Amino acid sequence: MKLSIVIPVYYNEDNLRPLYDDLKTKVLDTIDYDYEIIMVNDGSKDGSLNVIKELADKDPNIKYYSLSRNFGSHSACLCGLLNSTGDCAVIKAADLQEPSELILDMVESWKSGNNVVLACRADREEGIFQKMFAKTYYWIVRKFALSNMPKKGFDVFLIDKKVINVLASLDETNSSITCQILWSGFKTGQVSYTRKAREIGKSKWTLKKKIRLVMDTLFSFSTVPIKFVTTIGSLSIIGAVAWAIYILIGYFNNDISIEGWTTSILFSLFSFGVIMLSLGIIGEYTWRMFDSTRNRPPYIIEESGSCKHHDSCEDEKQH
Repeated sequence: MKLSIVIPVYYNEDNLRPLYDDLKTKVLDTIDYDYEIIMVNDGSKDGSLNVIKELADKDPNIKYYSLSRNFGSHSACLCGLLNSTGDCAVIKAADLQEPSELILDMVESWKSGNNVVLACRADREEGIFQKMFAKTYYWIVRKFALSNMPKKGFDVFLIDKKVINVLASLDETNSSITCQILWSGFKTGQVSYTRKAREIGKSKWTLKKKIRLVMDTLFSFSTVPIKFVTTIGSLSIIGAVAWAIYILIGYFNNDISIEGWTTSILFSLFSFGVIMLSLGIIGEYTWRMFDSTRNRPPYIIEESGSCKHHDSCEDEKQH
């Protein structure tokens, strides 16, 4: 068999050497099957690509792809998976927050017959804000989108060729690769671990990207946004009818006075806000449909390569 280890890289210059050393010690030197490491530089502007090339010169089993700009984690992972040649592929984060030996447990679970193996977080050695966001996000996903999402979520996973082929056929933009995997419904296993605190570098996982992830998940895998518009619209109609009845009763009883002006203004402002929010949600759907019809690629490869002496390295390996 052959294992593909896909590593999306975004401003991880200082992590890559320790990451490779950790993988080599805990995984690569212990396995008795073939492997390849695919590093995808997702538009990093630091020295990440130079370090990747340095590692590729050292290990003939490393190949890399450098994207023309930052396309996001979903696209970087997809690039690595679609260019993998292994019987199964593991997504490995470059920040050293997941133990590398976890890969061995995932491979064993795959060998037992699972098409998908999720590395689920049992705990997180991170700040309160990060824990709160993660807990809220995964609750939203479980409640409104995908009920099979693990309670504490996952970022690292293993999938086999069947699942990779499905991801290639989906051809979705503005989506989440982890949610696509859960949606596919293949036989799934789980292994647990404790996510470590980041020791090297600073996370580029900004609040803006977190909000974008929530939106991509809900708009792609849930009917909640459009149902929200319907519900608010229905409540507005009920409120308007009730208010009209109240006004008519007051009119016939000669109780209409200038004091109702404030209430009318507040109701008008509320209604205007509801209308604008509804238009925003409908506009989000419309833009996503338009974006899909343009058939733009999810990523653009600017540069790719492997060991400079790849052919001679392969000859040495065969002999």
